[in-house]
Amino acid sequence: MKISLRNIGYQLSIIFLLFIYPASQIYAQVQCVERGNYPKSTLSASARESMQGELDAALNALKRQPTGLNELIWAGRRTAYMGNYYEAIDYFTTAIDLYPDAAEPYRHRGHRWITLRCLDKAIIDLTQATLLTKGKPDVIEPDGMPNEKNIPTSTLQSNSWYHLGLAYYLKGDYARAVESFNNCLSVSTNPDMFIATANWYHVSLRKAGRDKEANAFLKTIDPHVELIENYDYLRILKLYLDKKEISDPIEYLKNEAGLGAASFGYGLGAYLLFKGEKQKARLVFDHILQLPQWGAFGYLAAASEH
Repeated sequence: MKISLRNIGYQLSIIFLLFIYPASQIYAQVQCVERGNYPKSTLSASARESMQGELDAALNALKRQPTGLNELIWAGRRTAYMGNYYEAIDYFTTAIDLYPDAAEPYRHRGHRWITLRCLDKAIIDLTQATLLTKGKPDVIEPDGMPNEKNIPTSTLQSNSWYHLGLAYYLKGDYARAVESFNNCLSVSTNPDMFIATANWYHVSLRKAGRDKEANAFLKTIDPHVELIENYDYLRILKLYLDKKEISDPIEYLKNEAGLGAASFGYGLGAYLLFKGEKQKARLVFDHILQLPQWGAFGYLAAASEH
């Protein structure tokens, strides 16, 4: 009889979580946002029209191939971009039921569990994704919202480890965040993915009280590395490299917009926090929570500071 890797992986993941966290915390999922009880994504009329067209195309492809793994994944991804996260999770769950040994639906469902603040569920799914990709050739993940050069910068393995690290970070388990991001660094062959991971790895080290390691790691960062999209993460790292003094953090952030306002904003707040400027850091975190970037990782991280 064939034993599914999915079942073994889930059992191991749940046992692992029971070992490090109270059972009530795992199963109660008190941090989960309920279905529909969250703000919709803020999109311009043109962006919404374009993304709706892409979603319609994905749903039409799914109608033609209702059990296709790729079709289910893209239906879920496009649905999530429109801000319908639980509906997206339904597509990924269907894909898992049909393809229990495929890593992709676990990776994408884990991502959206993070968005919905279901961190334990995210950890289980993303741990499973890393188990299913272990020892296998990595594959590039196409971007749902391509950068200006239309060059994907991440892979299935790097995204699985990256999001697992984020889930641990947001949960406050900085030791396991460090471990996950370190694993992500080893498979982040693209400069953009490396810098994004380096940012979170560095801040995880500091949160874990490992400042000497963080300082040593900073020395390995090339501040002039050529990037396509992850400039905000490089700018955060350069705050530490340049030992930047920030007199008025809100004024410093006044020109930040979109997701960058949350991602760079959180990096700035963490930088001030580590410098001992707690009042300034608090101003930044509170500022981020007034932004309409509810689903951004920087927003989630700012909320975790409260």
